Amino acid sequence: MGGIQILDKEIMVQQARVGIGYDSHRWSGDRRLVLGGINIPYERGLLGHSDADALSHAICDAILGAIGEGDIGAHFPDHDPVFKDISSLLLLDRVREMAHRKGYRVANIDATVIIEQPKLRPYISAMIKNIAGALAVTPEMVGVKAKTNEGMGFVGREEGIAAIAIAMVEPIAASAIK
Repeated sequence: MGGIQILDKEIMVQQARVGIGYDSHRWSGDRRLVLGGINIPYERGLLGHSDADALSHAICDAILGAIGEGDIGAHFPDHDPVFKDISSLLLLDRVREMAHRKGYRVANIDATVIIEQPKLRPYISAMIKNIAGALAVTPEMVGVKAKTNEGMGFVGREEGIAAIAIAMVEPIAASAIK
């Protein structure tokens, strides 16, 4: 499963790698709710500098972790006006490009949104398609689930939501890296 890459006259075998991502956002009455790039009809949205898509942010962090590139804030800081209200699917595409430049492609994503309301089941398929499109993978390579926190913690008190994700990346052929 590994590829061979020559660095400083050393031979290094690239292996599949795994990363974990987490994100959370507070509810806001004057924002729209965006998860997985989908506008979800609801009375509140999420507070954030970008579109506050906690699901896409967790996936970005998982991929960045897998390729050893830190977290989303290091690459897309919340004090930079360039990223104000930006679609997190665009950020996900940029993270995919970073992985590609380092010689990796996404092998699979598994993510969970922890949210009390609204129910996300009607939107999961569209979220998966959006995420797969941004990552240039097939929808079968992306898993998205939604869970409640059974009334416990900040999610249970409906102060905000959270998302967790795991990403597996695998080496791509050296000839495909630009």
